[in-house]
This record gives sequence, structure tokens and C-alpha cells, in this order.
Amino acid sequence: MKNKIYFLTILLVALGTQSCNEFLEEDLISDVSAASYYTTAQGFEDAVKATYWWNKPFFGPERGFTMSVFGTDTYTEGADGSHKTFNRYDGDLNPQQNFVNAAWRDFYQGINQANAVLNRGQDLEGLSESVKNVRFAEARFLRAMFYYMLTSHYGDVHLTLEETEGVEVDANRTSVAEIYNQAIIPDLEFAISNLPEEQSDFGRATKPAAEFLLGKVLLRRSWKSYAEGNDASRAESLFSNVINNYGFALVDEFADLWVIGNEQNSEIVWTIQNSKSQVDEGIDPEGHRGHLYFLFEYDVRPGMTRDIANGRPWKRFRPTDFLLSLWDRDVDSRYDKSYKHAWISNNPGTIPIWTQEEANAGYVNASLVGQPKFTVGDTALFIPGPQRDELWPDERIARTRYTVYTKRNEYCFECVTHLRIFPSMNKWIDDTRPDRQKTQGQRDYVYMRLGEAYLLRAEARLQQGNMQGAADDINVIRRRGAWDGQEAANEISSSDVDIDFILDERARELIGEGHRWMDLTRTNKLVERVRLHNPVAGPNIQDFHVVRPIPQDQIDRTRGGYPQNPGYN
Repeated sequence: MKNKIYFLTILLVALGTQSCNEFLEEDLISDVSAASYYTTAQGFEDAVKATYWWNKPFFGPERGFTMSVFGTDTYTEGADGSHKTFNRYDGDLNPQQNFVNAAWRDFYQGINQANAVLNRGQDLEGLSESVKNVRFAEARFLRAMFYYMLTSHYGDVHLTLEETEGVEVDANRTSVAEIYNQAIIPDLEFAISNLPEEQSDFGRATKPAAEFLLGKVLLRRSWKSYAEGNDASRAESLFSNVINNYGFALVDEFADLWVIGNEQNSEIVWTIQNSKSQVDEGIDPEGHRGHLYFLFEYDVRPGMTRDIANGRPWKRFRPTDFLLSLWDRDVDSRYDKSYKHAWISNNPGTIPIWTQEEANAGYVNASLVGQPKFTVGDTALFIPGPQRDELWPDERIARTRYTVYTKRNEYCFECVTHLRIFPSMNKWIDDTRPDRQKTQGQRDYVYMRLGEAYLLRAEARLQQGNMQGAADDINVIRRRGAWDGQEAANEISSSDVDIDFILDERARELIGEGHRWMDLTRTNKLVERVRLHNPVAGPNIQDFHVVRPIPQDQIDRTRGGYPQNPGYN
């Protein structure tokens, strides 16, 4: 399906938004309306595929990463970017903020697209009832996902299960509890009952994907005042189904999860699709852009220039000291397999030379004064990283041919360079981009994988007081993440398990995968942990920041106005 997403916007206003008709196979379908085209068999199929597209403006581009990574305990702001308000929790995080408005708008566009599929397909001829029910199940899976994202970010929101075909100026404000009961849970239960275990088009919703999402929905509700008594046990059962019943398996090597071309590995439950040809040619304006945001400013450093292999460093997200303290690197390999350590010289014009001062200090033989310290192809930059900085005292750094950056001398919070120099996460590097400036990448966005299912089941077991079961699940992940021979040393016992440990483990395993803000708001830990671990966000965050402001566009376009979330008035 990833090779078939092409789109055309058709003006359909819903709560101040537009619906979108996407069509396929590079054929420009013009002079048609959704009313006539969606009621044909081919139009209906295209309408279903078009519904998937509304995930793409959030999952992969800067908007989704910003709203998921910033303002948490694990990442704070780097040097660049225009949306630091999500990390600072200051007055610019207000109803007019661009991402606040855009996320609301696009998720409702997706909902209206799903509603159009469900409305127009009722009397459709030319497709069997079995195929049609699968497509309805896909639309309801996606509608549930859009409402799950809206309620998680904005709280109580407008609920509509009917297609909006004209201007609509009335809107309701429905509680999260009611949206769960009226829309999200029934939609996912329908999806589970009607979706196949596998689909011929990789990327379509499946039964295990629907079970995974419903498990996550119920787990989120289990932490809230409107929880139902069996939420955690139902979530555990759903995650057990995903883990045990469909043939998913953890990949043996953690680093293999991030190898381009390995997107359909045994661990993947569901991904949001991207196509290399479409992002390279500019047909898809979104793509996976995670390769931009987690990188330090390597390209102006000695012996280096920007290239495709090392990425285009936008310096958006900088790891907190707390995050960097989480891995025991002697036994746990996941830091080393998630972060880059060495940069190989690619620029002869900026290679430094040995100086007389360095020779006088005894760092080098005097005969080498004026000679390049290294050549292209040698190490130019090195970040030892947490638990390894102490191996690099100042004198060793001074004697070393290449540049060494440590927390002590370059990326400490007080250092002047700390916004530009920091450990760089390497999960999303895309060395297949056609040139070094290209911002869109081809990676699929991994939304569900088996590794997270184990951690979510551990959380559901914790909620039920089953500490040993939770530890067993966590240990599955920790054994896979251990260095060879250190599997036992990386295990934990049931006495180690509490929600803070699980959140720490989620950081070690899932860092940069776009879950963190929702993890902390799900477990009611956002304010506490941000105050403890994010030195920029901590002084400003307030209890009301567990939801975003209602967009000003929604308020202005609703008859009589629309209620604002507390704290943002």
C-alpha cells in the first residue's frame, strides 16, 4: 500500500476543517465529487486508503515528534527550531500555536474521511460483504486511533460519528469517558471482530493491530478516574494475544530494528507507511523526518562537513542528563545501539594541525607541528557518552588526534555549547536520501512493535498487583537488550517493579519512537517527572499542561464559541 498513496483535496468542511479524497496509481481523477466517486467500488477502496494518509502529518514529521518528545523527562531543547514552547510550557503554548491547531485539524480530517467511508459504503455494490466489512473495520480502526490521539492530547473534544458534508458551525464537547464508550472502544471491538490476522497489503490494519491499540486504550483508561474495573485485565489479555497468537517474534539483534529495508521484520505489528519513490520525488510532502531532529551539530566541526550518511542536523531535541543516566552500559547494549559515537572525517579542508603549543606540552613530537592531525577516513569526532566520560580526562583529550566531546567539557547543561553538542540518537538515520539536504526520509513509522507489547503487558500486570508477571515481561526485553553473556546480569526481580521503573525501561527501549509524552500523561506522571528531570520545562509546567489548549480556530468557528481547557484562558 505504501507505493499507492496519492492524494487530491476536496473541499468538505468539518468543524472548520477539510476532508480529503486521495487516489491511487498516479492517475489524476478530476471532475468527480466524493459523493459520486466514493459510491463506486474503486472509489470506496481509494477512500479507505485515503483515510490512512491522515496519520502521516503527525507520525513522522516535526509536528508529531515535537508533541511527543518535547516537554518530557527524557528530552529538552537543542539550539534550533520554532516550537520550543512545547518544552518550555510558557505563554506561547496557547490556542493559536501552529501545531496545536494543525494536529486538531488533521485528526478531524481523518475522522471525517473515515465517516465518509462508513457512510458512502453502506449501499455500495460491486464488493462482497466480507470485503466491505474488512474495509469498514479498517476505517473504524483508524477513526478510533484519531479519537485516541485527540482525547490524549486535548481531553474532552467534539464527537461525531457522521460525515460532515457542508459547513458545520455547531459542536459538542464530549467527555473522554463518553468518547471511549461511544466511539473508540466499540470501533476497535468491531475491528477486532472483522479484520483478518494478516492483509496482503502490508500497512493495512489487522486484527493484532486492533488488539494492540485497544489494549493501549484500556491501559490508559485504567489510570484515570473514569476507569472500569477490568480495564487492566482486559488490556493484559489483548497484549497476550498479540504476543502469543500471531507468530510475532523479537528480532535477535536490537540494532536490526533500525536497518532500512527491514521494516517488515518479525517484531513489527503495525507501521505507518512511507514510500521512497514518493518522498524522493516530492509527491509525498511528509515522509519520516526523524533523521533530522536528534542530531548534534557535527557538520561545522573539525574535519567534517554535512553528508548523507551522517544526516542533516537540525538540533531540535537534546537528551536530558536523566535520560543519559538510565543505561548500565556494561551490561545493556541499547544505548550503544541507539546513539552514535564516532564521526569519520569527510572534509580535508578543516582537518586541524598539530600546534607548537601542543608540542611544547608534550602531546606530540615537535616534528609533527604543522601536520594534519588525521586524514579523511579517520575518526574526526568522538562522544564517549554516559559512563565512559571518566575514561577521558582532560590530558587524554588534549593528546588525542580527533576531537572528543564529554559532558564535563562540552555538553554539560552549563556549557555554552550544550545546545549544539550532545549525544546524537542514531535510530532514524536515512542514508538512502538522494542528497544531503533532503528532509523527507523513506522509513516507515513504527507505531506498534512486539517489544512495546511486552512492556505494556508488564504495566497492565503492575496495575493488577502481579509484580512477578511484570518482571517476567520486562526481563524478556532486557535479555534481548543485553550484551552477549550479560543476559542474566541485565535481569530484574519483582521487587524492582513499580511504574517509575517501567517508565525508565520504556525510555531505554523506546527512546525517540514518539511515545514519551503520552506515556507520562497516561500514567499521571508528566508533571512530577518533568519537574524532576527537565531543567527547562520543570520550573514552568503546571497541572493543566497534561492536555493541550483547544485551538482558537475551533473556538472562533463554533456558534457561541467552544469551551477552552482550564489553564489556557
